[in-house]
Amino acid sequence: MSSSLPSRGRPRDPRSHEAIVSATAELIAEVGYAATSIGAVAARAGVGKDTIYRRWPGKPELVFEAVFTTADHAPVPDTGTLTGDLALLVQGLVEEFHSPSAAAALPGLLADFAADPALKARIRSDFLAPSKERLLIVFERAVLRGEIAAGTPVDLILDTLAGAVFFHIGLVGEHPTPQLAGRLAAVVAKGIEIQ
Repeated sequence: MSSSLPSRGRPRDPRSHEAIVSATAELIAEVGYAATSIGAVAARAGVGKDTIYRRWPGKPELVFEAVFTTADHAPVPDTGTLTGDLALLVQGLVEEFHSPSAAAALPGLLADFAADPALKARIRSDFLAPSKERLLIVFERAVLRGEIAAGTPVDLILDTLAGAVFFHIGLVGEHPTPQLAGRLAAVVAKGIEIQ
């Protein structure tokens, strides 16, 4: 779920960006969401706080990108079947939600989302849009293969897949089995296939 926040000022240094994102994920796993501060991230990443604030409006956006966007950097899968493609996409979500930093970040992020509807809207538009684009590519291929009908609701499918992973791993705390991603993909693919 790559950030689409507009850049301001001079171009981003990819090394600084990676250092900030890595420092954030490490701190979240080590001290938790509440104890992670922009100052602590800046110190660990070796950058100034202004460098962070030029890229992220606040801690929730930074934490969300650092913890819940790693799957967006993988190539869009093309296994030849909708179920196979969805299984690979869901596996990325499973790995994100099963990480120590995700477990530590979720309670604080959820509290911030509940308290700030504008934050929730920013996360959806800035970070979830790339996931939707990846799913659109998968769906377009599935339509061309005759597996699903055009107009399948991408937002609803994305919410269904991410919600199932979030609930199973993030809320219930289940340890994911190697079959989890494939099973979720099969359930969703069966539900939207052309009869």
